[in-house]
Formats: sequence, structure tokens, C-alpha cells
Amino acid sequence: MFKKGLLVGIKTTWTLGKVIFPITVIVTVLQHTPILNWIIDFITPFMKWIGLSGDAAIPLVLGNFLNLYAGIGAILTLDLTVKEVFILAVMLSFSHNLLVESSVAAKVGVSIAMTVAVRIGLAIVSAFFIHILWQGGNEIAQYGLVSATPEQLTSWGAIFLSGVEKALLGIGQLAMIVIPLMIGIQILKDLKWLDQFSRWMSPVTRALGMKENTSMTLAAGLLFGLAYGAGVMIQAVQEDHVSKKDLTLAFIFLVACHAVVEDTLLFVPLGIPVWPLLVIRLVTAILLTMSVGFIWGRIQQTERKEAAL
Repeated sequence: MFKKGLLVGIKTTWTLGKVIFPITVIVTVLQHTPILNWIIDFITPFMKWIGLSGDAAIPLVLGNFLNLYAGIGAILTLDLTVKEVFILAVMLSFSHNLLVESSVAAKVGVSIAMTVAVRIGLAIVSAFFIHILWQGGNEIAQYGLVSATPEQLTSWGAIFLSGVEKALLGIGQLAMIVIPLMIGIQILKDLKWLDQFSRWMSPVTRALGMKENTSMTLAAGLLFGLAYGAGVMIQAVQEDHVSKKDLTLAFIFLVACHAVVEDTLLFVPLGIPVWPLLVIRLVTAILLTMSVGFIWGRIQQTERKEAAL
């Protein structure tokens, strides 16, 4: 059971690594070109509609093209109110590292366009409602002891090597989680404990409109992140024959709420209330997934009735 889990983990890491490596290198190079600044300049005029100053476009663009760390690093360089930082935190929780995570989702069979649209849509809608409904948080945010020193690179060769280093580091981190996770899942399968876990999770998965065999994917994504949830899903699609509907619903849930421990703790140094951030993500994921599952189920019922006539 250990050997099989190890082989599955290595294969999954290789599958995802082929996506993560080139995108990470390309985005690292783009970071040192005018392209990201052009995008920042383009979206700056729209910031006021979601309660943000023009400068807030910088962490939004960096967080979406790079990752949460880049977005948070940019926030630390700006004088923003608590409300602005909270809005940015909610937006970046829903929408970050879009190129890598959306490409990973595509490896499982989920549409890149749907993934990007859902994440950006959730980010914008949540920011708008927070801006309208929350009248407080006008004091300047007090940041904790977090370094915001930008990386200094002086040549294109150094920039490229930095991208390769980040890509390899990202794949290494992926392997450190995915391989033990796959070994653990294989052991659970062979001991028949995974079936018990699925039965225990069945009320949750049914409420979200999914079957029991999506339970490990949801658990992995919630705890470890979207890429790792995708790693489990790749195996589930191949071995457990997860349906297209369940696959899509699982990813809708995870794009709204994944890596809840790590992502939430990352925002603690920004001096904002993190419990509301966690609750917003979780409630949004549940309501959105249940709504899509309900509508999808009604459409399937209608199609079956029409086919029977």
C-alpha cells in the first residue's frame, strides 16, 4: 500500500509540476516588465466602486498574478485603513495565484474560464457588499512585524534564475504535501477507513449536491489548498469515477474556500479581524455550491422528464 501511494504521489506531483513550473517562471519574468504596471493603471479608476484607493490596485494585481505572499507584501508598503485592508484580504482570499491554480484545475477537467470567472466574481461582489454594509474600519491599519523588502534583481539572467528557483521551490513544497497525502489516502483505502470517512462526510457532501466520493477532495482542498485538492481529485477521477457534476461542484466550493488555516493565518499580521474573513469564505462556498448543485439537479430532472416523453 505504501509503494502504490508513493507512486501515485510522484505521478501527481509530476502532472501538476509540469503546469506550475513554466507558469511560475513566466510570471516571475513578467513581474519585471511594464505589463503588470499597465494592468494596475487600467484597473485603478475602478477601485473607488469597491471602497479602495487607487494604490490598492498594486496588491490586487500582484496577488492575482503571483500569490498571497506577493499581495500581502504589497499591502505592507501602503498606508491603508483597516477597512481597505480587510476588503483586500477578502478579495485575495477568493482570488489569488490565478494562473497557476486555474491551470491546475484544468488538468482535472474543470474549465479555466469558469474557475477564473467564479473567483474574480466572488472577489468583486464581496468587496462591493463589504464597502456598502460596513461603515467602520476608518483608522489606519497597524501592521505586525512582517518583512516587505522587495527582491532586487539586476539582470534578465538573474530574473530567469529566480523564476526557476521559485518554480522548483513550489514543486518541492507540492511534493512534500501531495506524496504523504497520497500515501495516507492509499493506506486509508486499503484499510477500508476511507469508506467510513466518506459515509461520515456524506451528509455534508449530499447537502452540497455531491456524492460521497468527493469527500477526500473537499477535505484535502480545505486543509492544504486548491492545488493539493486537485491532486486528490486527479486520483479520484481515475479510480473512483467522480462525475463531471461532482467534479465541478467540488471545485466551485474549493475556489471559494481552500487552505483555510494557512490563508487565514497569513492575514493575521495585517491587523484585521480574521474570524469574519474565515466565516465569509466558508459561508460563501457553502451557499454558492448548494445553489449551483440545486440548479444543476433541477436541470437534470427536467431533461430526464423530457427524455421520457
